[in-house]
Amino acid sequence: MNYWNEHFECMPRDELRVLQSRRLEKLVDRIYNNVPLYRKKMEDIGIEPGDIRTVDDITKLPFTLKTDLRDSYPFGMFAVPLSEINRIHASSGTTGKQTVVGYTARDLDTWAECVARGLVSCGITGRSIIHIAYGYGLFTGGLGIHNGAEKLGAAVVPASSGNTARQVTLIEDFRPDAICCTPSYALFLAEELAKKGLTPEEISLKVGVFGAEPWSEAMRASLEEKLGIIACDIYGLSEVMGPGVACECSLRKGMHVQEDHFIVEVINPETGEPVAPGEPGELVFTTLTKQGFPLIRYRTRDISRLNYEKCECGRTTARIEKPSGRSDDMLIIRGVNVFPSQVETVLIEFGGTAPYYMIYVDRVDNHDTMEVQVEMTEAFFSDKISEINNLEARIKARLNSILGLNVKVKLTEPGSLPRFEGKAKHVIDSRKI
Repeated sequence: MNYWNEHFECMPRDELRVLQSRRLEKLVDRIYNNVPLYRKKMEDIGIEPGDIRTVDDITKLPFTLKTDLRDSYPFGMFAVPLSEINRIHASSGTTGKQTVVGYTARDLDTWAECVARGLVSCGITGRSIIHIAYGYGLFTGGLGIHNGAEKLGAAVVPASSGNTARQVTLIEDFRPDAICCTPSYALFLAEELAKKGLTPEEISLKVGVFGAEPWSEAMRASLEEKLGIIACDIYGLSEVMGPGVACECSLRKGMHVQEDHFIVEVINPETGEPVAPGEPGELVFTTLTKQGFPLIRYRTRDISRLNYEKCECGRTTARIEKPSGRSDDMLIIRGVNVFPSQVETVLIEFGGTAPYYMIYVDRVDNHDTMEVQVEMTEAFFSDKISEINNLEARIKARLNSILGLNVKVKLTEPGSLPRFEGKAKHVIDSRKI
């Protein structure tokens, strides 16, 4: 069967605003009375629950930052007693304490519904076999997609991450028609399937739902070519819920936000003020229906823009453009803002390179340096040294033009750069700033 909630996904926007306003009013009352951090934040700026009546009032509310979550470790932001929490997840943050999130039974059901909606929008049905290669455990990816797939009624292969040889065997033998994992791991699997002599036409996969890391349109094209699939983007943060906050439909013209459960804003990351409609800025989410770990105006640091036009698929929900980067992952090199996604887009333009790269940033004699290393394909690796040097020079010129920086480029032999079974790490910044 298809899992399709037409009532909410195709609701007229004026009706949706009424629903969001009603849910926002209840949310603010709940967090004010149950979460000390929010009560203090609101008291500090002179706001009471009665001041919030409609969606238009949301800008009166304070922002929530990741530091708030870490300062409240482990359970300080839960809005219900621990006896009502059915599951706990935690982020794998690189600094400070982990951010801990809790879910009630209803939260888990809501999450599964959001994921199921997203999978259906990508063309997956209850008759599908879904190979899930996201990590299971404290990371929300594996279990989040798993529960949504089961709610949809699909057959789930919970492969988790790692043991790539086994994953390839499972794909060969079980012949799933859908795969869910990080885009970088999907490329790794495509490479391993090709080594076994399987062409895209011989691979059973038809749809890929990829997320948990930034990826470009160029990477989408590469995935679709190598695996013979439609590649769709899914969006979520463990703090907000996990995967399923938003997801593309099969038209792939932006990720539909589940707006009956989330309010999404776009702000200027420097000033905190709303940007003009259609302008890029930082995504901010408010969780309208979460019981265990509700958030108001959570700053994601993801840079994107919103499209409120009705999609050709019939859905009326706002669509998120694929994020162009994160304001907190942004590299500042000699005063220039650089996103790794910009580098990736340039690299995939050129034939002769594989989709594996690393960016090395350092500071030498008070001067920032940036080197991009990218693997050659097997075929190009056997070509003449002069042709390799020529390709390095062309990539360097293109990067210098796009970034406005003098970037060193080094082509490396096939298989020389790291592979990642979870989120890919493309940047090593060794500067002591």
